[in-house]
Amino acid sequence: MEKKLLQLLLFFLSFTAFSQEDKTLISGRVIDSIGIVKNANIINLKTKQGTFSFDDGRFQIYVSEGDSIQISNIQYSTKTIIINKKTIINKALIVPLKQSTYVLDEFELKRNHLIGQLAVDIKSVPKNEKIALLKSNMDFSNVDFSLKDHRIDANNRASSKVVNTVANSYSGLNVGGIIGGLFSSKKFEKAQSRDKEFDRKKVFKNKILVEFGDHFFFNKLKIPKEKYFHFIEYCLPFGIEKMYAENRLLKIIEIFQQESASYLETLNEE
Repeated sequence: MEKKLLQLLLFFLSFTAFSQEDKTLISGRVIDSIGIVKNANIINLKTKQGTFSFDDGRFQIYVSEGDSIQISNIQYSTKTIIINKKTIINKALIVPLKQSTYVLDEFELKRNHLIGQLAVDIKSVPKNEKIALLKSNMDFSNVDFSLKDHRIDANNRASSKVVNTVANSYSGLNVGGIIGGLFSSKKFEKAQSRDKEFDRKKVFKNKILVEFGDHFFFNKLKIPKEKYFHFIEYCLPFGIEKMYAENRLLKIIEIFQQESASYLETLNEE
């Protein structure tokens, strides 16, 4: 058992030295004029490796001298930074972003003869013909409400009485609406829970890619780049999230190596 662990350790050290030979893991932070910027997309345009800034604006990414790092966010102007030797030495990068400015379309403000006094200006506003027509049709000033239509009483006497049943006692309640609202609320909660779970898994998958590097997955394990997230999802049932939280990286590497073969066979069968 000890011999096997030693072999795995030697493999991991040799792999790390090989895969990171020309790369440096730097830590960065995305900010603006008033504070941090979270959920900014950061991508190495040369290696196509990407990540995003967390709630505190921080991120980590592998770079080499001369690489171009692109930082973007929907609320800010996209920025591209070329990694220089100083950044490699300091292993740190501060990225200030400028908020995007949206220009409204030009519009024309027409002249009018209003003077700013409501009592005077209201007389100068043209009357709306539709409102005037509606007002004339709804004029009941000539109706004599003292006259009574006896036909109404006759119809009431002729109509059958409505018995107050249990069903009728609930007639004023919109039972269907209440039940529908409860189901809609449950659906919303489930959808919100699914979204949170999806975001949590996405963060974990990005962390794994940063931790082991694209060379390990795409060159060593030969996982297609477009299938990376699917492969991590394929390995989740083996408990790699818990192992990562416990810093059991060697065990995670072992699982990736074992499962990559069967995963690639599955892809070939498709």
